[in-house]
Amino acid sequence: MGVSTRTAEIKRVRWIKKQGVGRRRMTEILPKEEKTLKVNILMSTYNGEKFVAEQIDSIQKQTFSDWQLLVRDDGSQDKTCQIVEKLAQSDKRIRLIKAENVGVIQSFYELVKTEKADFYFFCDQDDFWLPSKLEILLDEASKHNNDKPIMYYSDLKIVDKHLTVLSDSMIKMQSDHANTQLVQELTENTVTGCTMLINHALAEKWTDTNHVIMHDWYLALIATALGKLVYVNQPTVLYRQHDDNVLGARTLSKRMKNWFGHWFKKYWWLIESSQIQAKKLLDFPELTVEKRQLIIAYVNILNQSASQRRATLNKYQLRKNKNFHTRIFRTLVITKFAHKNKDIL
Repeated sequence: MGVSTRTAEIKRVRWIKKQGVGRRRMTEILPKEEKTLKVNILMSTYNGEKFVAEQIDSIQKQTFSDWQLLVRDDGSQDKTCQIVEKLAQSDKRIRLIKAENVGVIQSFYELVKTEKADFYFFCDQDDFWLPSKLEILLDEASKHNNDKPIMYYSDLKIVDKHLTVLSDSMIKMQSDHANTQLVQELTENTVTGCTMLINHALAEKWTDTNHVIMHDWYLALIATALGKLVYVNQPTVLYRQHDDNVLGARTLSKRMKNWFGHWFKKYWWLIESSQIQAKKLLDFPELTVEKRQLIIAYVNILNQSASQRRATLNKYQLRKNKNFHTRIFRTLVITKFAHKNKDIL
C-alpha cells in the first residue's frame, strides 16, 4: 500500500473522530484487510532517571494511542534502563534497546533505521508532551502528499524542572519566526527535535551522520531541499530546562558560559560547519537547478572576493532570523574577520 493510500487512511480516521470515536485504536476502525498506520516514537536516553518516567507517562496519555515507543539507551550508568524496563512490562507498546554510547545524533539515526514506519516522532528523555501532540501533527500530515520527504514541527513552551512555564513560545524567543524554506535553514535551524514528525520518504533520505551538526537541523535541510518543511503554529511540548540537559534552549546564562572568551572561534565554527553540512545536500540528484545553485553559493561563499561575497549575500538573501544576528553574520562573511582560511568545496 502506497503512502498516498495511507494518507487517505489518516483522513478517514479524522472523519471518524468527528463522529465521536476518535480515541479508539485504528485497528478497531479500519477494515481488517487494510493495514493500520504505523507510528514510531523514537527516544534516545542517557542517564535520564530523573525525568524519563514522567516523559513516557505524557506519551501514554496522548489522545492518539496507536504508537510504538522505541527507547534506545545510549549506555546509561544510572537507573534509566530499569525504569524503562518496568514501564515496558506493563505497556507492550514500549520497547527498550540497550546499546553502547555513540552520542545523540548516531543514536537517533540508529533508532530511525531500527524499524520502518509510516511516520517517526522524535522524543527527548526529559520533556513533557502535551496530550494532543501526536494527534495535532498527524492531522497536519493528513493534509499533504507524503510520497515526498516532509518534516512537520511545532512550537514549544520552555519550562523549568518543575514544569513551570518560563516562555510560552521558544520560536518567538529564539528566532522571531519559524523556518520553512531552504535559504533560511542553510544558516540557522528553528526545528527542535522533540517537536518534529518525519514521514518515511524523509527517513529514507537519511543515510549517514557524517558532518551532521544535529539530526533535527540536517533532516530539516533535506526536507526543504527535496520536499517540504511544515510548521504548526502551536506548542505541543513542555521543553524542560535543568542542570543536566544534554541539549537545551539558548538561555542567556548558557550563552555566556559557552561563548565568553571564544566568541569568534565558535561563530566561525558554526558558519563553516553549516556549510559542510549543506554540502551533503549536493549528493541528491533530484535537487532542482535553483536549489543546487543556492547551496553551492552558500557553500563556496568564503572562497570569493569581498565584493563577490557581498553580492552573493544580497542575491540569495542569506541571513539569520534576527536582524542583530544577520548584521553579525553578514559582517563576518564580508570581512572574514578572525577567519582562518579553509576551502569547503
